[in-house]
Order: sequence, then C-alpha cells, then structure tokens
Amino acid sequence: MSRSPGTRRVPTLAFACALGVAAFAAAASLPAAAQSPAPGAGKAMEQFVPIAIYRTGPYAPGGSGIYGAYADYLALVNARDGGVNGVKLVYEECETGYQPDRMIECYERQKAKGPTGAAAFTPSGTGGVYALIDRMTADKIPSVTIGYGRTDSSDGRVFPYFFPLISNYWSENTATIRYIAEREGGLEKLKGKRIANVVMDFAAGRETQAILDAQAKRYGFEVTTFPITPPGLDQRAVWLQVRQYRPDWVLFRGWGAATPTGIKEAARAGIARDRIIGWWWSGSEEDVTPAGDAAKGFITAQFHATGPNYPVFEDIKKYVYAKGAGNVEENRIGSVYYVRGVLHGVAVTEAMRTAMKKFGNRPLTGDEVRWGLEHLVMTSERIKELGLEGLMPEIKVTCADHEGDGAIRFQQWDGAKWTMISDWIKSDQSMVRPLIEASAAQFAKEKGITARDCAGETN
Repeated sequence: MSRSPGTRRVPTLAFACALGVAAFAAAASLPAAAQSPAPGAGKAMEQFVPIAIYRTGPYAPGGSGIYGAYADYLALVNARDGGVNGVKLVYEECETGYQPDRMIECYERQKAKGPTGAAAFTPSGTGGVYALIDRMTADKIPSVTIGYGRTDSSDGRVFPYFFPLISNYWSENTATIRYIAEREGGLEKLKGKRIANVVMDFAAGRETQAILDAQAKRYGFEVTTFPITPPGLDQRAVWLQVRQYRPDWVLFRGWGAATPTGIKEAARAGIARDRIIGWWWSGSEEDVTPAGDAAKGFITAQFHATGPNYPVFEDIKKYVYAKGAGNVEENRIGSVYYVRGVLHGVAVTEAMRTAMKKFGNRPLTGDEVRWGLEHLVMTSERIKELGLEGLMPEIKVTCADHEGDGAIRFQQWDGAKWTMISDWIKSDQSMVRPLIEASAAQFAKEKGITARDCAGETN
C-alpha cells in the first residue's frame, strides 16, 4: 500500500503505508500536466517514489532513521506544498534487511508502480548499488545514494543512472587526510606517519583502499589495513593488533553495532579516541551512545550539520508529526541519520522540480528525473529557501559529475552531543577524479559500454 500525510505507519513485514481515499481524490482534481501528450497524461497527478528501508537487522537504526526521514520529507512536500508543482508524491516502504537480494526484490516489486513508474530508487546500502547497476540502467531509473554507493559511479558518462550525491567515499578520504594534515601542521608533516585503516570487510568498507594507497604514496605516510568481519561484534583481536602497530592516527570504518564495539575495544587497548577518525557511517548518535564514556573525544567526518533547530524540521513537526503521520520517533528529528534521510528527499524532489522545467508539471519517468538530477544545482539561496541553511553544502551536479563536489566537515562527540570542530573542507579532486575516471573506464571496458559524450550538456 502507499502513503500520504495524515496516515500513521503500521509496522508490517514490508512496512508498507496507506494512502487515504481523500488524497487520491485531491490528486485527481489537480490541473492537467503542462506538456501533452506525455507519460502519465490523463492519469492522476501522482508520482510514485519507492522507499527501500531496513527497519530490521544489525543496521536497523540507520535504515529506520534515514529512510523514515526520507518518507517524512515527502510527506512534508505533500502536506505543505501540495506536492511538487501540483504532483502528489505517493510513496511506499519495502523492507530489505540491508540484504542485496532483498533490495533486488524490492526494486522489482516497486519499479513499475504509478502512472510513470518509479521516479528514483534508493538502494539501501552500497552492496545493493552493486547488485542493481545492470537492472536500473536497463530500466532507466536513477539511483540516489547520499554519501554512499559505488564511488566510480560519480562518473556520469559511464553510470548515467547512479548518483552518489554530495560526497563519495574517495572524496571523504582525501578531506580526512587533509584534516589530519591540518592537525599535524601541514601536508609535509604526514611523511613517516603511520595510519591504521580499520574497516568493515564489505563493499562500502573496502571502497577507499585505492585512494588511501595513492595518498600514502604521494604524502609519504604508511598505511596498514585491519579488516573487521561483519557484523563486527568481536573486535578485540583487531584492536590489539592496531595497538601493536602503534599508529599516529586511526581511520575507522565501522557500521551499526560494530562502531560502539570498536570504540570500546579501542579504549580497552589504550588508543586515544581523539586520534581515531570515523567515516560518516560511524558518526551517528546511535553509534556512540552505547559506548558510553569510551566514545568521548571520538571524531568523524560528516557532509552535513546536525541538530533540530532548522526551519525544515519545524515544518516537518508542524505538517507531519502534529497530524500523527511521522515515520520515525519524533525525538530523532535533527539527528544524524534523520538529516541524511531529509537530504535524500530534498535531492529527489528538487531533481523533479528541475526536470519539470523541461518536461512540464506532470508525473515524470525515471529517465526524466535522471535529467533533473544531472541539472541539479543547490545554491545557498535555494538551500535557505528550503529551510536547510547551514545544514548542507552547496552542490552542482552535471552529466559527467554525479557527485556534486560537496565539502566535508569534522565533528567530535563530547559525551552528550556532536560538536563541529572544523570548517568545510574540500576534497582533493586532483586525486579523486582521475581515479574515478580510470575505474569507470575499466568498468565500461568490462561491460562493453560506450561512455556518453557530456560536452554539450550544461546546467
């Protein structure tokens, strides 16, 4: 079943949501599409948006927070704005358990729903992105993954339907090394330093090895990788090995319950938490609270700010939660995972709004939304209009660049809350982009893909 504002989530196995009859009637009475004939013409002015979620499994806090907030933002756009330019958003949850095979099942179940099919799909996990590349490309449905996904899919010439927006793993890693250099007194001070790379041994965890090796070669530091077997509930041996290595800094790519487990083992091994920098998937409240005092001083990368005091969250409380239509616990509004879900909603709806300038105010096909994503420009003025000022960096997406060249900040846990401890730090695209293009070119060669010519595409 589908969902619109005003209905309360009923926790079923698929976590599907209900859309009231009144919402269908209101949507049907909206003006006809601006461009005719067109996909969806003559049908209800509704846009179907699937939500692949994981409310179950070892990583459930991330899935419920991110994709519940994604639904909340879609509900806000319906309730406050009447949809996107008069097109109501009909959305539906499908439970994946963070398993790639179940993500495929959800995708196949949801991709053709609505008058024009799915506007976009959010594979809930990097493993799901890898599993769905061929299917989504063939179906011309864009993948939107804020801060995750296959890094080389940032090259839109080879991956036209994949958008790891704001920042990808390689960009994050270069910004992290730049932050460490700032702490050490300059990039030249990295020479001879030892960095331990403690990572979950799955697709997302392994994503940064290539860029980290390249940085080590350029700056003269030493890096040794210490893999963690998922779900990462027994890490004592790993952290004892890290202690024996005697690193100057530790990069920690934990996920779910593996993060507080790792933080506690690091404390037990006598490794200073303010010398450990987590990726952004180790940087939520749910990651550090279970670790107690052991988490104090822990630092992570972040591509957005956090906290409840932003206009967009006040609107969500007013238009969604006040009506009993929220999708997560209200006290999680403004938390790290919640912010990421809202940013997913912003990306998809703003891409739709952008695409409608070309294709008309009507339900869009996935390919048309893909065009909107490739022409998405989030200026500081637009970010402020949406009630997000200070929450996210400016981004500009193009045909060739599906990342958007966002910036990174660093936050530190003080025992009760995250505090930002850096300004926005730009990634080193002089290193990142050549590696992305080389990896994408290799993928294109293996798959027999001819890369698109983006020379004539402009925003």
